[in-house]
Amino acid sequence: MTFKALVVDDSDVNLSTVQALLERMGDIESVAFSSAPQAMSWVRDHEADLVIVDYMMQDITGTDFIRQLRSLPGKADVPVLIVTANDQKHIRYRALDAGATDFLSKPLDKVEFMARVSNLLQLVTGRKALKDRASWLADEVRKATAEILQRERETVIRLSKAAEYRDPETGAHILRMAHYSELIARGLGLPKAEQELLLEAAPMHDIGKVGVSDNILLKPGRLTPQEFELMKQHAAYGYDILQDSSSRVLQAGAAIALGHHEKYDGSGYPNGLSGQAIPIFSRIVAVADVFDALTSERPYKRAWSLEQAAEHIKAGAGKHFDPKCVAVFIAHWDEVLKIRQRFQDER
Repeated sequence: MTFKALVVDDSDVNLSTVQALLERMGDIESVAFSSAPQAMSWVRDHEADLVIVDYMMQDITGTDFIRQLRSLPGKADVPVLIVTANDQKHIRYRALDAGATDFLSKPLDKVEFMARVSNLLQLVTGRKALKDRASWLADEVRKATAEILQRERETVIRLSKAAEYRDPETGAHILRMAHYSELIARGLGLPKAEQELLLEAAPMHDIGKVGVSDNILLKPGRLTPQEFELMKQHAAYGYDILQDSSSRVLQAGAAIALGHHEKYDGSGYPNGLSGQAIPIFSRIVAVADVFDALTSERPYKRAWSLEQAAEHIKAGAGKHFDPKCVAVFIAHWDEVLKIRQRFQDER
């Protein structure tokens, strides 16, 4: 690899000497400045693998130059070799405190100079290798995490499909209500990570229906009060299925499954929660799920028109639904229609 060295000295003779020595070492490109301010201006916009600076200069001292260099973003670890004719210890202590890495005294000894420079560049090589290794490890972690997330998504899809086989609702319903939920979450200003979590977890809202018998789940007519009580148990079933998972997505799915039939006025089930006591994901899913259920045709019912369903949702604000969720859903009506068009039921 080729290294870049910045040389700063107000003596043109010294600059020429140092550059000649660096050239003899090979694989080192040098940039030289007799003006410290000009050198500082250059290094702000360029990368240097090594800085060689004279201690005694007309503009500023070498220690002041080092302090300014260290204050620049990304320059904290650049090796700095300070050259001085002064061998007093307090000068060296001051340079160390400013951030110097090594010292050389004038007149320069060629062998010592090249050895010191070589050692510092080996340090640079080691740091770059370590940085590349860290970058590689971070990339491998990202790949492994992506694989885990993909497996998690597959688990969610398969769990949701398991409920589909027991329920006349379609896969398109699950996709629509999940995207409606994400839309509401975005409109409410939830963090991006929470929006994505809700999109992935919402499809599991009815997973508990796998525990409901077919004669109730698939009944074409209205359920009796006793049958409805049995149907209501699907919320708790879904929670029990998902709650003990270590997955953040499945944990969110458990909370949604338990709370998406709660009502804002406290008349819902299974726990009769009201208002803000209902988890926000459950409040969001309640709007998305009911709207799509109303506008979807089933063997036992005709689909409502979009306008009828929207009026029903608006009428339920403050009773069945969180008013803020309803307001966001209606305010983004154009996006609602796009989602509905994008995920259509198979005919």
